[in-house]
Amino acid sequence: MDVRAVLRFATITRGLSLFLQAVFNSLIPDHDADVFRPPRTAERLRLDPAVEWLFGGLSHWDAEHFLFVAEGGYLYEHNFAFFPLFPVIVRGLAETLLRPLSGWLSVRGRLLLAVALGNSALFLLSAVALYALSRAVLQDRRLALLSSLLYCVTPANVFMTAGYSESLFAALTFGGLFLLEKGFTLRGCLALSIATAARSNGLVNIGFLLYLPSLRAISQVRAFRTTTKGSGKVFRYVWVLTRLLLTSSFGAAAIALPFCAFQYYGYRTFCTPSISLDRIPSALLSLAERKGYRVPDENGPPPLWCMRPLPLIYSHIQDVYWDVGFLRYFELKQIPNFILALPMATLGIMAAYAYFQANRELCLRLGLWETSKNKGLEKPPPGMFNPKVFVYVVHSTVLLVFGASCMHVQVLTRFMASSSPVPFWISAHLLLLNEPLLHRRKTSNPSVQTHSGNENPVTALLPHFTACSTTTQCILGYFLSYWVLGLALHCNVFPWT
Repeated sequence: MDVRAVLRFATITRGLSLFLQAVFNSLIPDHDADVFRPPRTAERLRLDPAVEWLFGGLSHWDAEHFLFVAEGGYLYEHNFAFFPLFPVIVRGLAETLLRPLSGWLSVRGRLLLAVALGNSALFLLSAVALYALSRAVLQDRRLALLSSLLYCVTPANVFMTAGYSESLFAALTFGGLFLLEKGFTLRGCLALSIATAARSNGLVNIGFLLYLPSLRAISQVRAFRTTTKGSGKVFRYVWVLTRLLLTSSFGAAAIALPFCAFQYYGYRTFCTPSISLDRIPSALLSLAERKGYRVPDENGPPPLWCMRPLPLIYSHIQDVYWDVGFLRYFELKQIPNFILALPMATLGIMAAYAYFQANRELCLRLGLWETSKNKGLEKPPPGMFNPKVFVYVVHSTVLLVFGASCMHVQVLTRFMASSSPVPFWISAHLLLLNEPLLHRRKTSNPSVQTHSGNENPVTALLPHFTACSTTTQCILGYFLSYWVLGLALHCNVFPWT
């Protein structure tokens, strides 16, 4: 029943997102930003103008890179900042499911339509995966449901809808973590490995492959102490340790493999190129000359990054093209971007602080064994402060610190919203803790009815927004305002998160 509610709400919000971006894109003139705009060389077909009008807002900013790669492959050096899984999926949809439309839609038109359909389906999968993960970790049905419903109105909404890889990465990450929690290590590892082919920060998920099997191994060792004696105990200890080392090593290698393979492809493309400039379309070559984009050339000298001890094209692009580095973004002119990222950063900080305050002893022991106050309990307490949440809070904090110190800070909103369930868990926890209208009891205001367990708690709060607590107004106000503003600004080429 809860899964149906999540699917229904996610479907509604996806439909509204596509509708509103079309409205905003038609009513608001596009901003003339200095962004990547490759020339359109293919002939426009009959339905292309209609698809461009309906879904053109989904193709701006980084989406242009993904669509460019999906249409013609990796040509410019800075295209390698965008990992290949999402372009492969979008092109696959365009060439299979949408192939019958090829007489009326160009490749570009079919790619735009594939983005709208594909990301909508992927977002539904990610919402269901988040609900399943939340149930498994939090052990609290109401908190899991509310977290998933809040995810449906995520502040990173526009990036879940547009031609970005966030919905794909979220579906794979949340699904993979759920499989790990259920003990399906191989399948979970496979999902997280595929996620790394979508986004580079999938490498951080290696931590889960190191931590969760370690936690399971420690539990088994503790059980052996009371059930096994003599030489059998030693053998079982050795077997558990060996299996842990093999599982962690294989898992880490599997997750890192797509990243390494993509870097090797970039190295072969530019450091040992096999094409000459005369094989590159003149319009694309002209754009490269005008903008200073590097293209592979077998007759030209290799770029300097090829000579480094570890020639990673991704690191080079982040450094040279995007100016990404430790504390580089800490400038006075970037204060508006820090303000944009502040709500998401606040949720991450609150989650880490509240969890440490509630589980100080467990945090100091890295959550690897029981604390004194939990010994003897058959089942840990459900909710946000469940011991199982520890590793997710650590993961969220690592993403927060890295994103704030080493990235363009405004992307922190979509960076965390597509990678960690913690922002949604802490938001739902605060709502359930501070909002009387969500409690199944009478309030002091006879004109306001309390939330029924059979209705959507998010939509139930909206008609009574002014009567809600300050905490509720702040959280819902943040989620909904970013949900709408992102569509209006991003889809018209204005800077956003």
